[in-house]
Amino acid sequence: MQADESLIIMDAPPPQEDCRPFIAIATMLEKIGLNSVRVLEANLEDGFLLLSDLGSLQYLQAVESDPECAPSLYADALDALLHLQMGGAKFEQQLPRYDDARMRAEMSLFREWLCEHHLGLVFSSYEDSAWLKTLELLSHHATAQQQVIVHRDYHSRNLMVMDKNNPGILDFQDAVTGPLTYDLVSLLKDCYIKWPASTVEKYVHYFYERSALASRKSVADFTRDFDLMGVQRHLKASGIFARLMHRDGKYGFLKDVPRTLSYIVQVAPHYDELRFLGEFVEKRVLPVLTETHE
Repeated sequence: MQADESLIIMDAPPPQEDCRPFIAIATMLEKIGLNSVRVLEANLEDGFLLLSDLGSLQYLQAVESDPECAPSLYADALDALLHLQMGGAKFEQQLPRYDDARMRAEMSLFREWLCEHHLGLVFSSYEDSAWLKTLELLSHHATAQQQVIVHRDYHSRNLMVMDKNNPGILDFQDAVTGPLTYDLVSLLKDCYIKWPASTVEKYVHYFYERSALASRKSVADFTRDFDLMGVQRHLKASGIFARLMHRDGKYGFLKDVPRTLSYIVQVAPHYDELRFLGEFVEKRVLPVLTETHE
């Protein structure tokens, strides 16, 4: 350790936190060659970890203050994601599977916490049937994709701007083996910052052209995978944001729900099978959500 080197002490009491997944995945990422948090020392009995420090400048902060830096930063993030997926193949069997049950449970947070608990919406029998068909579609489509290592929160708040080996990668402890497009959606259809559709399309093509896994499909089929994966993630995220407010008293995330749901409204008209969900979000959810914040 250098005299001016900054380190971080992580306090994770064993009754509440299990540090072992964090340590295991940090080790995986280091072996893959990514610039992620390193575990320097571990005291599992007392729940203390000594970690490397990746600085304090998030991607989100950087692009909000200087949008001109985005192309360079996002090229780095896409390259790191490609490296994760290809270099991580030998670790996929060591991670939990992002299976059908998990997919459905996550999407159900939208109905339970945002629609019913937060907004007080009651599903009609037609809406209930259409909702279950939508869950089936999205889960089936996601689990049918090529399976790779998935960070699960690969977005602008968990990527740090670094002078070397950019980006620094945080918050990876929930990594799983899951759909090829999941982390790409997290990055490009971010719940905290929204890029123009043309920019997202450009980055999707950048990834597709460099991914040996993605190019096994046509670009049209890969884009469909990406779009439908985004709907799954945005249902999940909007439900989590409502749950954070009601269960955990964290109110700040609720402001991100309209942006998160706007992705569903934007993509749904392009797919007949998403017509119900797009109309439900646009006509039933967003108007009530707006009323509750006026």
